[in-house]
Amino acid sequence: MSEELDQFSVASVYAELLSRAPENKMEPRMQPMIEAMDLLGEPNRTAPVIHITGTNGKTSTARMIEAGLLAHDLRVGRYTSPHLNSVTERICLDGQPVEDGTFVRIWDEVRPFISLVDAKLAERGEVPLTYFECVTILAFAVFADAPVDVMVLEVGLGGITDATNVADGSVSVITPISLDHTDLLGDDERDIALEKAGIIKTDGFLISAAQVPAAADVLLAEAREKNVPYRFEGVEFGVESRVPGVGGQQLSVTGLAGRYPDILLPLHGAHQAQNFAVAVAALEAFIGGGDQELNIENLRLAAENISAPGRLETLRTGPSIIVDAAHNPAGVTASAQALKESFGLSRLVLVVGILQDKDAREMLTALYKEYEGLVEDICFTQSTSPRAIPAGQLGSLALDIGYAEQDIYVTERLDDAIDWAVGRADEADPGLIGGVLITGSITLVGEARTLLGAPEGI
Repeated sequence: MSEELDQFSVASVYAELLSRAPENKMEPRMQPMIEAMDLLGEPNRTAPVIHITGTNGKTSTARMIEAGLLAHDLRVGRYTSPHLNSVTERICLDGQPVEDGTFVRIWDEVRPFISLVDAKLAERGEVPLTYFECVTILAFAVFADAPVDVMVLEVGLGGITDATNVADGSVSVITPISLDHTDLLGDDERDIALEKAGIIKTDGFLISAAQVPAAADVLLAEAREKNVPYRFEGVEFGVESRVPGVGGQQLSVTGLAGRYPDILLPLHGAHQAQNFAVAVAALEAFIGGGDQELNIENLRLAAENISAPGRLETLRTGPSIIVDAAHNPAGVTASAQALKESFGLSRLVLVVGILQDKDAREMLTALYKEYEGLVEDICFTQSTSPRAIPAGQLGSLALDIGYAEQDIYVTERLDDAIDWAVGRADEADPGLIGGVLITGSITLVGEARTLLGAPEGI
């Protein structure tokens, strides 16, 4: 009975959160978060922070860093977004979503303070605390209550005025920067880098993935201005070698302080190898200031325990049903290259749904280019999110790009889309290995995981 009550209570808290300004309407401000932290006794300062921003790979990198910290016997709080199935996935303690009872209890404790901040905002004629600001406040409170030894925080959007930036990162991690959220962050990589460089703090340490020159210049200038040490992938650290295999890949990584050979990473693609190298450098920076080699056995143990739900995740076989939460052109390209490298499929059916704040034209163009010769059938559908682009609109856009009308199927229902795609994959010639890829948005992938009976995205 108590478990049912917890589930109901989490649903009630989630409904309360959803009544606020939605996740894609983040306010470019910091003062309300500062006020909330002051009222709560600064839970954002109760443990050192590894802070992560970038365009792609943030959640996977956060999970990798978390696994490495856990392998070194540290208690870890991880905050990532968005979630796949349950809002509790965003706030993790030692690799597991916060328990429902704790989630509800801490929310009840912070709600009065949130109301006080809302009242101040109303007096100033400003928007009340948003969904993302409230969940971030809740995460800090959960981590302080635990308490944790270290917080791993993923930025929601940008950096300078992101709600998580009320914390000062001991290590700032920046994954590859590319074009996404251009309406909010800027039209080119330089402008986007200016936003994301906002997480670099005095007395911190910058770890960056390889970046396009315009973005790298911005990050380098910010690090020098703040007088913090900086290390870039491809200069001071990186992937030395990798060999794709069944279930993942074998890596050798050159870190800041050591070389780490023969790491078995149970994830696919060059982009995940890159994320792992960045995570290793971040661990070295945090644990030993960049001068202390990690214990190789701890790192191998960490790698074995890394998972990335919704990232080239196989949910069914015969035919293979794969989900991938690529939601911008760069993500689509990286995912496609990894899938073609690792899965051995000779025929692929796509199920695609995209949200309105994404560059659907460029994403569909990337899909068209990357899967030419492998894909003959594509279904356009939509998640239940109010932000979903209508399936018919995606179908029309695909025709405009150059997709053949006879290859397109359109349905608003994801269950119908999956049934159609499996049927088409099953019709492949006996000599072909068919599969289904569901991609385009995290909300679509989350709903597909639920329909197909996958466990929560822990």
